[in-house]
Amino acid sequence: MSNSERLVEVYRARGEAEANIIKGLLESYGIPCLLRSLAAPSVHAFAVDGMGEVRVMVNESTADEARELVRGDDDA
Repeated sequence: MSNSERLVEVYRARGEAEANIIKGLLESYGIPCLLRSLAAPSVHAFAVDGMGEVRVMVNESTADEARELVRGDDDA
């Protein structure tokens, strides 16, 4: 991840397990990412009013490609 580049959200998962699947997909295509959550996974195993949501963040320069991969676009 670039220290000077802005991070942007490309996906909002309902929990840590889903977020890790998306993270693995992106990293398998060479797109580094970070997971951000408002609560510790052990506290909220599932999303209740957004509390268990995990945001998948990537460098702004790779955001378009990451979104295409997450959507499953064939052109990615």
